[in-house]
Order: sequence, then structure tokens, then C-alpha cells
Amino acid sequence: MRLFHSPTSPYVRKVMVLLLETGQAADVMLIPATGNPVDPGSMPVMHNPLGKIPALELADGRALYDSRVICRYLDTRAGAGLYPDSERLWDTLVLEATADGILDAAILMVYEEKIRPEDKRFAPWEDGQWTKIARSLDTLQDRWMAHLEDPALDMGQISVACALSYLDFRHAPRDWRAGRETLAGWYAGFAERASMQATRPPA
Repeated sequence: MRLFHSPTSPYVRKVMVLLLETGQAADVMLIPATGNPVDPGSMPVMHNPLGKIPALELADGRALYDSRVICRYLDTRAGAGLYPDSERLWDTLVLEATADGILDAAILMVYEEKIRPEDKRFAPWEDGQWTKIARSLDTLQDRWMAHLEDPALDMGQISVACALSYLDFRHAPRDWRAGRETLAGWYAGFAERASMQATRPPA
């Protein structure tokens, strides 16, 4: 299999953490890909017409894209149970969707700062993205700590950890930890996992 990859993409990181946690990393060749919505660059547009990563090319030439699709496929392939075969599945999927929503908003903020000309930026729009993130973080702390702290690893936990790490990577001055000590404490422990340490984005 070939994974179109960037070490700074949090969506790719979800896949990489899963690969390491399930012992499948050696089964995947990493293909560098970079680009953005204005310039697709080397993004795998022949494998994903949306021009996004990750995209996973299977041995038979078929392509899977969107991190949730790829993670579900790889989890099934390994029989790892990161998407539990129980009622816990629905909570896992909600957590993964929440984490991906945080990432969607955080990346839009990055694009606003890096791609849009300064004289065309709209600060209230960027602040609105952070409001969505902050509301989601509060919800994680208020409603989801029992699930996050459960020792049974799942993709909800992995996805949230990757999202929080991305906030540190791209939006550190916003200080997502302020007022969320319980969530921050959980993340500090989870971030010590070998799979998280091995996939940290470059400084």
C-alpha cells in the first residue's frame, strides 16, 4: 500500500498513529505530498479528486481517501478493534467527528493567515472558527472525559489527541489548555504514547 503523506497533516497523523498502534506501519510506503486549496502542488489528485491527504492506494490500485475512511479500513484489516463492535462505537465516532471538526476549523484559520492576502482577511470569521474550537474543547472536558480516560484505546481518543496536538503546533498562542486542566492532563499522558511521539510534526 502507498500512503500519500505529509508529516504536518493532522489527518495523516491519525492514520500514522493507527498504523503504529496496530503493527501495520511496515505495510505502507509513504509518498510525500504537499499543496493547498489554491495550488494543489503534489497532492494526489488522481487518487483523490478533492486534492487532499491522506489518500491510500491499495495493492489492487484502488484508492481510499478521507482519514476516517482510511482508518476504518486499516482497523478492519488488522482486526484491532479501534472502532469497537459495541455500543461504544457510536461514542467513538462522535469523538472522531468532533476532533475532525476541530481540525477543520483550525486549518481554515491557518489558510486565512497563510494564503489570503492581508488586506482581504476578515478577523471576525477567524474568531468564529476559534469559537467553534473552544466550544468543542469545553464539550470534551465536560462530557467526554470518562471515555477519553478509558484504558481501552479507540479512534476517538487518537483523533482527539491528534487535534489537540495540532492546536499546539499551529495555534499555541491561543492556549487551548486555559480553564481545561482535566482535558490537558489527559492529553499530557496520551501524548507520551510511543505512536504519538513517533509522529510528532517537525518544528
